[in-house]
Amino acid sequence: MLWLLLLASAWAATAVSCLRLCLAAADVPRLPSGVPELGDGPGDADGEGIREAGLTLYEAAYLAGGPGRVADLALVAMHGRRGLLLAHTGWTTVVDPDAEDTLERSVIAAAGPAGQELTASVRTAVAAGGAVRAVGDRLVRAGLAVPDRARTAVVSALRAVRATSLLIPALAVCAVLTLPGGREPGPVAVWFTLPLALTLGALAMAAMEVRPYTRFASPLGAHRLSAFAEHTAAGGQRTERARLTAVALHGVGVLDDPELRLALAAGRPAHRVG
Repeated sequence: MLWLLLLASAWAATAVSCLRLCLAAADVPRLPSGVPELGDGPGDADGEGIREAGLTLYEAAYLAGGPGRVADLALVAMHGRRGLLLAHTGWTTVVDPDAEDTLERSVIAAAGPAGQELTASVRTAVAAGGAVRAVGDRLVRAGLAVPDRARTAVVSALRAVRATSLLIPALAVCAVLTLPGGREPGPVAVWFTLPLALTLGALAMAAMEVRPYTRFASPLGAHRLSAFAEHTAAGGQRTERARLTAVALHGVGVLDDPELRLALAAGRPAHRVG
């Protein structure tokens, strides 16, 4: 009977997707309650500036929005001190080749020997470069960031379970439509509620146990980032540092310069980051 094949397909999709989610969740590193400090003082080995509430601006940007946010922050910082020209046409031009840290050196390198490149290309190259990767690795070692491999696996597994939860009702409808005349659809539909309940239950449990590991910041990292935001907000000053802090925490959408927002949006992929 066709409806039995459809039911078997629903159960197979449920088993595979839920098992995948369980394996991904089991692979997530269980971070300790006490983590090593990143360090204090006016700076660090990478020259990323002062720390506030235990984080530099680049580290806060990584926890809040990942590698792309760090690249955005470096571009905005260099544009603010006129080291770069970010044109609304979507091009980045190096004005001052003297970099203040490794992140800025990676921006200049991404602009190429001519000192001019598409802003989207510069951003992509910096986000994937070694300087940003070093920031992420340092945060992972400190237990503040989720490793890329673990986060990607969890996100992919969650998507698979969500897709299965949408597939099961579709299979149930198909099964009911293929029943011979006179057959009551109720009992058949009930059989499909069992795998659906399993997938929805898996999603509910994942929302509590796994969801924190779909972000760049681990639960401990999110707590540190919250402390950083509170500490910087307490200053209440409208300075360049405050503007860069806002970009680190919330992205380039908070910039009050429409031309700069346009310059950073030019050629940018249309997906949500952070």
